[in-house]
Amino acid sequence: MKSPPKKSSPAGKRKPGLDGELEKPGSNSRQPQYILRLYVSGSTSKSALAVENVKRICEQHLKNRYELEVIDIYQQPNLAREEQIVAVPTLIKRFPPPLRRLIGDLSNQNKVLVGLDLGMRESSPEEGSKLG
Repeated sequence: MKSPPKKSSPAGKRKPGLDGELEKPGSNSRQPQYILRLYVSGSTSKSALAVENVKRICEQHLKNRYELEVIDIYQQPNLAREEQIVAVPTLIKRFPPPLRRLIGDLSNQNKVLVGLDLGMRESSPEEGSKLG
């Protein structure tokens, strides 16, 4: 089965021969490229809030270093089944490893940053991974 073509990112231009790395305009630095998928359910207010929150966080902390694909589980249910999505909104960090799943409206920026390995580890182990 042929997979759908990969969406290109406005974050930068691909350099030939460098898998997974993007050229940052005006820079030679090689910072990790983040590949994120956000699963939402239609145009609900919680889904819209999650999209807004993740875009804001990515622009503030991953400017020019991320690809974000928003997937509506009603329009593409096969992708939701393949990823075993059981709750929405769900943000999946596919790259860099390790794979992470964040569930909720992503309104708690500190928890999202920890989940994306961009922030300080929280000291309270009893807190769950729900982010909304």
